[in-house]
Amino acid sequence: MRRTLSLLLAGLLAGGLALTTSGTASAHNVLVSSNPKDGEALAAGPAEITLTFDQPVQAGEKFNTITVIGPDESHWEAADEPTVKNNSVVFKVRPLGPAAEYKVGYRVLSADGHPVTGSLKFTLTAAGNGTPAPTTTAASSSPVSDGGDGGVPIWVWIAGAVVLLGGGVYFALRGGTGAKR
Repeated sequence: MRRTLSLLLAGLLAGGLALTTSGTASAHNVLVSSNPKDGEALAAGPAEITLTFDQPVQAGEKFNTITVIGPDESHWEAADEPTVKNNSVVFKVRPLGPAAEYKVGYRVLSADGHPVTGSLKFTLTAAGNGTPAPTTTAASSSPVSDGGDGGVPIWVWIAGAVVLLGGGVYFALRGGTGAKR
């Protein structure tokens, strides 16, 4: 019995060690392309911006936030909600104004429930005749941060499960030997 317990604990230890030394899983949704592309120079402002991810995105106004920030922190996103089609999020942009750099910030919710945040930039090389969003709209649409999703790495959950399982097996076997006496 003692040998079985030793083999079981050695196996659990080896499995835990393998999990902690392996690379972390990269199963989180990531932006794979955009239109316009990050850093692109445009002669005319786009009517819409498309963000394409490697996994599906959840639809719904409470899930997805997109901002377009121009010079002087002015907002250029349209009031319409983003449209989600599988892996792509499409949103309307107001006609742009000054020739300048514009920053697109986004926070979308992956189909697996993880938030995905990021940003990209494009430059308008010729001034347009648009005006920024009214102050009331801009005040309710705060810029999206570039912070991470704040999730716990998967290996932490797996290691915790291995420890709990190992402890449960240990106490089950220990309790079983005491009952035979």
